[in-house]
Amino acid sequence: MDFSPEPRRPQAESIVPMINVVFLLLVFFLMTSRLAPPEPVEVEPPVSAQDSQAEEAPVLYLSAEGEVAIENLRGPEAVAELARRAEGSDAPPLLRADAGAEAAKVARVLKDLAAAGLSDVALVVAPQ
Repeated sequence: MDFSPEPRRPQAESIVPMINVVFLLLVFFLMTSRLAPPEPVEVEPPVSAQDSQAEEAPVLYLSAEGEVAIENLRGPEAVAELARRAEGSDAPPLLRADAGAEAAKVARVLKDLAAAGLSDVALVVAPQ
């Protein structure tokens, strides 16, 4: 007969540190991710002396090269999509033009927007 104490089972590893690491990674990725889609073209807005906030409205982007875009649409398709989205919006649609865009290109885009039925368009500018 063996009256020696039963051998102890090895103590299980705690998973709490692993859970802490997973939550830290989750918080890190949530803080560093972008929730809004990126702008379809690179735009540097002109500067304005007035400080007013724009209302939520559909936005058309105009690059310095004169390319118009809305999400993944370019050219006339983008203008048509902006006109479609502006139908249900109370605020005027926004034109986010690059500060380096020539005035003739901005005028051409405004003419295209007027032809699409948009007579009231707001130009987005950056505050000084």
